[in-house]
Amino acid sequence: MSRIMSGLGVVLAGVMLMAAVGCTHQKKEEGTKISPSEVPAAVMNSVKARLPGAEVTGVEKENENGGVVYDLELKQGGKKFEMDIKEDGTVMEIEKQVMSSDIPAAVITNVKAKYPNATVKDIMEVNKVSGKQETPLHYEVTVMDGGKERELVVSLDGSKVQTEEEAEKK
Repeated sequence: MSRIMSGLGVVLAGVMLMAAVGCTHQKKEEGTKISPSEVPAAVMNSVKARLPGAEVTGVEKENENGGVVYDLELKQGGKKFEMDIKEDGTVMEIEKQVMSSDIPAAVITNVKAKYPNATVKDIMEVNKVSGKQETPLHYEVTVMDGGKERELVVSLDGSKVQTEEEAEKK
């Protein structure tokens, strides 16, 4: 019996170790917060070229598809921006804060239909960047729903509303 209990203890320890390693691995994929002074010059030059005078309010260094990407949160002229920039300075994506009055009414109408008790906190227009060309992809709408913050991905015409997790699965 003691052999069985000892064996179970080893198995349990192994499972706990695997869970701990899995959690650590997941955190690495989410990114590591760094200070703006640690951002490479090529990345900062791209920020300055696109958003002159912007203030960096947060930075995460992430590993995506085998490369390093910097996820920067910025403020310029009272608006929030987010940029994903490769280590070599290539801008991949820009998110721009927009007002609900500047987007199709169907975006807010359909968010409210799916989450009737939610309060809209923030709306960001997500744009894919290729060279100097920016192409709108969708909106990210942050809502407070029952004391919980949710980030929603909403199509440009407002016809499709899903959580960020649902959108990433597809």
